Amino acid sequence: MLRREDNERVTRTGPGTPLGQLMRAYWQPVALVSEMSGERPVKAVRIMGEDLVLFRREDGPEAPADGAWALVGRYCAHRGVDLSFGRRENGGLRCLYHGWLYGPDGQCVEQPAEPAHSNFAAKVRIPSYPCAERNGIVFAYLGTGDPPPFPAYDCFRAPAEYTFAFKGWWECNWLQGVEGGIDPSHVSFLHRFVGEDPRETYGQQFSEEVEGTGKKLSELVGASFRPDIEVESAEHGLRVFALRDLTEDVRHVRITNLVFPNAFVVPFGNGKAFCQWHVPIDDENHYWFMILYDFEEVTDQDTLLAQRLAEVSLPDYRPLRNRANDWGFDPREQRELTYTGMGLDINVHDQWAVESMGPIQDRTVERLGVSDRAVTANRRLLLKAVTAFENGAPVPGLPLDEQAAGELTGPLAIDTITPADDWETAWRARESERRARSPWAGREVPHAQR
Repeated sequence: MLRREDNERVTRTGPGTPLGQLMRAYWQPVALVSEMSGERPVKAVRIMGEDLVLFRREDGPEAPADGAWALVGRYCAHRGVDLSFGRRENGGLRCLYHGWLYGPDGQCVEQPAEPAHSNFAAKVRIPSYPCAERNGIVFAYLGTGDPPPFPAYDCFRAPAEYTFAFKGWWECNWLQGVEGGIDPSHVSFLHRFVGEDPRETYGQQFSEEVEGTGKKLSELVGASFRPDIEVESAEHGLRVFALRDLTEDVRHVRITNLVFPNAFVVPFGNGKAFCQWHVPIDDENHYWFMILYDFEEVTDQDTLLAQRLAEVSLPDYRPLRNRANDWGFDPREQRELTYTGMGLDINVHDQWAVESMGPIQDRTVERLGVSDRAVTANRRLLLKAVTAFENGAPVPGLPLDEQAAGELTGPLAIDTITPADDWETAWRARESERRARSPWAGREVPHAQR
């Protein structure tokens, strides 16, 4: 459990809060590139309690990825009118009310109704933040000073055709989403089936056969529901091992990662993994953003997009199964097919788990055990990092220069079978073999992508 003041410290991210300042020091996802297409690539964005507008500065393939986007304050400095309805003109946004034009840096450059000799516009600026596009997601840096370089993580290193990006809205605090992602023991229950697993869509990694076993992952983790969990510190945050002895000689090894402060990387079936960020909208709602990457095959982005769009309502990407309809709970299904009774989409299962805790979980009354090692390790790391950042000390996963960014690689995430007596050597060898087969995993990260 946490003290009440510590629970506040690790959940509140609004402007001026200690945690909010820390999270603003990292690049954060703000939108999918796919939702910014069409006739008018302008979108209202709310992140960590701050209202902003994202827009494409220039159209066409000639626009550079890192110069194509601008993120500015949502409200005109003149009379507070909503700039998300503004006109895109001259690489900026023009307010509909009195025609004030703001550049991508937030500087007001025109005030048509003011006298021709006035220099009033030069004195007016709204907030603005640097943006960068990476594999289907627009990221923004909301901190002070120059933004850090992007790490050389696999999700950024992978060529675009080997990736898929998506997002979804969850009605709870961001930390609940992250803690669900780094909790390895829940997969033995939450995602299991009472009957035969029929999935061919999202969650398919649990219905794939684990190499060398002849069994599906859902069968293995369901039967071995008491894994040994080990946690170790890493440059990117934490590495989490869930170890299940299948026989005296064979061990199942599943490795996930906390990518500090608000993302995790998990294996996703054979040859795939994904990085998922949980980004506060405010303290009681957040978006998860995901980049799935495949080490072996070009991604069927159209099929994956159709599968995910079938589960959400646009334009907000709110799940169709949600708190308002009990996440689609069906008692007959719970008796005969799924453990939850909430459909085949494992994302809904995870959503229910973290949303059902309430908007902000009261961690002062919970009771954690040995199986919660990853959760408790993350909380200690988060509290320590908030204090360190306040004092100007280094924090995990925040590279200070290009060299440090290039050393932040992986993180390694794998589902595999190993000899029980040599699992640490075996999983690394298996991961090296996978990367050696990949057409892209060994490529250098272009400077522009760092």
